[in-house]
Amino acid sequence: MWISDVTLVLPDRVMAHASLRIADGMIAEIAERPVSGGITGTDLTVYPGFIDMHGDMIELELEPRARVDFPMDVALASLDARLAAAGVTTAYAAVSFSRGARDGERRSYGHTSQVIRQIHAMRNTCRVDHRIHARFDITFDNAVGVLEQLLDDGQVDLVSLMDHTPGQGQYRNLEVHVKNKAAHHGISETEARQMVANAIAVRSRPQEILMGNIRSVSRMCAEHGVSLASHDDDTVAKAHLMADMGARIAEFPVTIEAAEAAAGKGLMTAMGAPNAMRGQSYSGNLSARDLHAAGLLHILASDYHPGAILAAVRALAPNDPDGLAGAVRLASANPARALGMSDRGELVVGKRADLFIADAQGRVALTLCAGDVVHSNGTVELTASRTLAFA
Repeated sequence: MWISDVTLVLPDRVMAHASLRIADGMIAEIAERPVSGGITGTDLTVYPGFIDMHGDMIELELEPRARVDFPMDVALASLDARLAAAGVTTAYAAVSFSRGARDGERRSYGHTSQVIRQIHAMRNTCRVDHRIHARFDITFDNAVGVLEQLLDDGQVDLVSLMDHTPGQGQYRNLEVHVKNKAAHHGISETEARQMVANAIAVRSRPQEILMGNIRSVSRMCAEHGVSLASHDDDTVAKAHLMADMGARIAEFPVTIEAAEAAAGKGLMTAMGAPNAMRGQSYSGNLSARDLHAAGLLHILASDYHPGAILAAVRALAPNDPDGLAGAVRLASANPARALGMSDRGELVVGKRADLFIADAQGRVALTLCAGDVVHSNGTVELTASRTLAFA
C-alpha cells in the first residue's frame, strides 16, 4: 500500500511530493514522485516513528495522585494511547529503584520489580513496542540483587545509574531545589529545607559502597548485553567514570563541561524534549537548546511528556545543520543506534514501517507500528489507512 504525494523526512534530507510503500509491516519502496492509490496529501509529512528511551509517565499513570493506585491494565493502556498519539512507536518505560521509598511505595524495589514484570507480560497487547528502562539509584544497596534477577530473567532492556541526593547532579543547586520542593508540596521554604536535609541524611553512603554498587550494575549489564546510561552527570570526573564503567549514553548532563567530556569519550548525550521545547530546564540546569547549538545533543527523550517530542524537533530544526532531517534523527535514528536497534528509526527500505503522518498544523494524524495503524485522529482518510494496516 502506498502513501503518496507527501513530504518524507528521510535520514539525510526532506523529500517533497514523494511516496512510500508498505508491505508485510516493512518499508518496501520509496519513490521520488507521486504514485496513484493509497493515502495521498500534499500537506502531509511522514516521519519515522519516535524512539523514546526515557519516559517517566508510567509511574504517574499508576499513581495519578498521592496514594491513589491504578491497576496496570488501566495505566498502561492509557499511556500506550498517549504514546501512539505522539508519534512514539518504541517506548522505554523508565521505572525507578530509589532509596528512601518504603516497602510497597512507588520506587521501592518490591513495587518497581512488580511493575517491570507486569509491563513485560502485557507488552504484546499494546499498540506500540514497549521496553523497560530500569533507573537504579546507586545509594540503594538492597536493589542490586533484585535488578540482577530481572536482568537474568530478560525483563530489562536499558539501565541508567542515578544519584538524586540533593547537593549534586540534577539537584546541585540546593536553593533552587528547596524552592521547587516548596512549590511542589505546597509548603514553606523552611519546611522544604528540612525535607531536603532529611533526604541528604537518608541517602548519604560511603564512597566505597557507592562505587561497589556502580561496578556491580555495570558488570551485570555487560554480561547481559544491556545498554547502560549515566544520569545527571555534573562534572568531567563523573562523565569519565561512567564512560569507564561502560555507559553508552549520558542522560541529561547538568553542565556543558560534563556533556563535552561524555561526548569526548564516545557517549551519546540525551536531553528531555520538554527542556528543548521550552528552551530551559525546569530545575535551572543546562538548556537542551544550548547543548544542541554546541553540537553536543544526540538524543531527545520525552522525559515526562511524550507530546513534547515533535514540538521539540520542530523547535530545533531551524538551527540544526541538517534542518528538519537532523532534528528528527535526535528522536529516531540516533536513539536506535545508541540502543542497538538496527531494524527501525529511519524511513529506509527494509526497515520496520514504524512511522507517523503529521498534518499541516503539525499534529500527529496517523501512527503506524510495524505497518499496523495504532492511532488516528480522523483527519486522514480512514478507508485507506485500514487497508494500509493489512497491506
